[in-house]
Amino acid sequence: MEGLKAEGMESQNQLPQSKHQGKGTTFLKTCFNGINALSGVGILSLPYALSQGGWLSLILLLLVAILCWYTGLLLQRCMDTNPVIKTYPDIGEVAFGYKGRAMISIFMYLELYLVAVEFLILEGDNLEKLFPNMAFKISGIKVAGKKGFVLLTALVILPTTWLKSLGMLAYFSAGGVLASVVVAGCVFWAGAIDGVGFHEGDMLLNLGGLPTAISLFAFCYCGHAVFPTLCNSMKDRSHFSKVLLVCFISSTISYGSVGILGYLMYGQHLKSQVTLNLPIRKISTKIAIYTTLILPLTKYAVIITPVATAIEDTFSIGNSRFATSVLIRTGLVISTASVACTVPFFGYVMAFIGAFTGVALSMLLPCLCYLKMNKTARSFGLELIIIVGILVTGAFIGVLGTYISLKQIVNHL
Repeated sequence: MEGLKAEGMESQNQLPQSKHQGKGTTFLKTCFNGINALSGVGILSLPYALSQGGWLSLILLLLVAILCWYTGLLLQRCMDTNPVIKTYPDIGEVAFGYKGRAMISIFMYLELYLVAVEFLILEGDNLEKLFPNMAFKISGIKVAGKKGFVLLTALVILPTTWLKSLGMLAYFSAGGVLASVVVAGCVFWAGAIDGVGFHEGDMLLNLGGLPTAISLFAFCYCGHAVFPTLCNSMKDRSHFSKVLLVCFISSTISYGSVGILGYLMYGQHLKSQVTLNLPIRKISTKIAIYTTLILPLTKYAVIITPVATAIEDTFSIGNSRFATSVLIRTGLVISTASVACTVPFFGYVMAFIGAFTGVALSMLLPCLCYLKMNKTARSFGLELIIIVGILVTGAFIGVLGTYISLKQIVNHL
């Protein structure tokens, strides 16, 4: 099993390198892919996160953004130390050998897989709000509510997973970025024009809800599993630090704006997705929900591609490579749909992803790998203090957030 994983993870090494002239994605396309990986599903739960932690939790949102941006830079520095490094698992292997590769790979693929599951849960929730009495028949079996919509969504997004080019996927990513902007605009319209108002959200701090809030914040910035792939796909990898800056600033502005608006509108009455609170008969609500329904179409393929390419490199045989690729990617879609139907708790699953895999990949592992690969960084100084601070903070968030989110999931099964 371990050998199988090791071989599969090498597949991403086939992505274009910056030294190859005329190959790879442009700066703009990489920005779209990066913003799309960071911003999207998380934006819907930011108001809910604020309702859990209170206004002062916005400070934690900014702190998490800064820490994750910095660890993204650490990953790039790790890649720059060795031209052989092309993926996140490669970084782990150079730093800690095969055990490092295996650990990073387990967290990375689990995170990407669970994020794909979240996309399908989101679709089921929002479609059920629009069409509460809809039911489908599949092979003579009646499927109603969220489960039916999850399965329908899986069928719609399936063809997008067959695309392999990140340059091609960038066009879907541009649509995803636009969708996030539209959702933010609709939330503001509902509050300012459609009569909802901005009269709620009066809690300054809720210590009991902070673990959930910060776990959701961590989820919003857990794009590190994709960063090495995006960096290696660029025509000029030296510009990736600028890509990271653009991605984190853009995402933080969108997250903060929607979080503040939603919390002012609904306060402690917020559901796991702000679209589920909006008045259904208003045109702004329908636009917001329909736009939200586009997000999985634009993001699912970008998120699931690293998982699919790792698996298909192991199982592709000769001229049947394309057919095998389609079969593997179809299997991934089916399995994520099955999980989404079994555990349809959007907020709790998101908090678990953020606290467990998100913290590990976005805070802990980049710091540990960087310290191992860079002897200078282990010398006492400001850099070491910052990295140790991130490790301590990440460990605390991870342990507490994982425990609470798992407890919530189990209690609702």
